[in-house]
Amino acid sequence: MTVREIKELVDADLFQGEEYLDRDVLTACSSDMMSDVLAGKIKIQSLLLTGLCNPQVVRTAEMMDIICILLVRGKSPDESMIEMAENRGIVILSTKYSMFTASGILYGAGLNGGE
Repeated sequence: MTVREIKELVDADLFQGEEYLDRDVLTACSSDMMSDVLAGKIKIQSLLLTGLCNPQVVRTAEMMDIICILLVRGKSPDESMIEMAENRGIVILSTKYSMFTASGILYGAGLNGGE
């Protein structure tokens, strides 16, 4: 599944990374606790769904080879978060859906978890 397909499925707004919309996303994880993300079995080219909206999310994504961050519940990244993601080639999207609903939509469309 591509980042573009994810964006369309959850009706997301794009904040950063238009040039990366055709990247393939292989797996996804959902968490508001970055320690859980770091301890998880996330594979490369992953999507992170989170309601946490701060620079630590981008740092975690970089460490775990996460290529796209999907903010849930209509959250919007601040300028520092956008700039960090831009410098690291990470896409930032935002959807109005809850984490549970967005995860379900993506799972139902064939995107699996990293485990």
